[in-house]
Amino acid sequence: MQYDMKKSVVAMVLVTVFMSCAKQEEAPYVAVDPVFEKPSNFPEPHYDLASNPITKAGFDLGKKLFYDGKLASDGVVSCAFCHQQKFAFTHHGHPLSHGVDNRSGKRNSQPIQNLAFQKQFSWDGAAFHLDMFPIIPLTNPVEMDETVGNVLKKLAADATYQKMFAEAFKDGRVNADNTFKAMSQFMLMMVSANAKYDKYVRKEENVTLTAEESRGFTVFKSKCSSCHATDLFTDDSFRNNGLPVDPAVDDLGRMTVTLVPEDRYKFKVPSLRNVALTAPYMHDGRFGSLESVLNFYTDGMVTSATIDAQLKRPDGTVGISMTTQEKQDVIAFLKTLTDEEFIKDKRFAE
Repeated sequence: MQYDMKKSVVAMVLVTVFMSCAKQEEAPYVAVDPVFEKPSNFPEPHYDLASNPITKAGFDLGKKLFYDGKLASDGVVSCAFCHQQKFAFTHHGHPLSHGVDNRSGKRNSQPIQNLAFQKQFSWDGAAFHLDMFPIIPLTNPVEMDETVGNVLKKLAADATYQKMFAEAFKDGRVNADNTFKAMSQFMLMMVSANAKYDKYVRKEENVTLTAEESRGFTVFKSKCSSCHATDLFTDDSFRNNGLPVDPAVDDLGRMTVTLVPEDRYKFKVPSLRNVALTAPYMHDGRFGSLESVLNFYTDGMVTSATIDAQLKRPDGTVGISMTTQEKQDVIAFLKTLTDEEFIKDKRFAE
């Protein structure tokens, strides 16, 4: 009797352990919501994060939308087509963006990084809220050539998307508001703030600048930082930087949006983060190297009625004076803004 009781006790213990293990195996995966963290050397974000809380389900939905060619009229051209991670989400090597049927746009693809801290989007600031930003390439006839209505019809007919929308938003609706909020959640998390420069200014890991990088930093602060301000390396403004106008295009820049003549040929000051990876440069991708950009600023600028006042020299000419050595030093400094962790972050990979 005693032996049988022992066997029974052992059996009960084994059954209990087995059932416990089975329950653990069957337990649903608990998703961990992504946490937006402001880098200590960054200003406060402009985007109202409380209005669109970032969740795992929302982030995943936004990521799927970002990489899905279904958003374009040809079913091929996704957002990621012109925004590739290894190039800080730009269309590296292409002066102008390419869209459906290989149609060519008139502007260079901008990097997608640190968008939570920006107030306006696109080279001309046509979008004043991140949730509205994707509408521009989506509806542009030479980019994705679609309509918001058609996109929503395609998403609503997809069982996978139906499930993902239901998990991401309380109302579960496949509508424009939820679609663009999900895309914003994905893009909001794309924070680039772990370059050598960041570790240096935050005094992390005993990082130091080389003599060349340090000299370049000094020149940069003296001659470039009035526009490429803060550790975002942009003041988020629109300026005419003296580019000769291509008469075949005559892109009016900011004036396209505001219709104000004083905004003619003004374009958004781009962030210089990861700039060594994002060639070609300027709104029309006319320069293929950083050397060409700096040569333009010293010797290639042309004056016009709306050129930025800071670019005017006392003698009436326009440009930024730099020696050959100073240019080399500035380029060495700009390379410290390359964030290898960002461009290899698996959270943002296709």
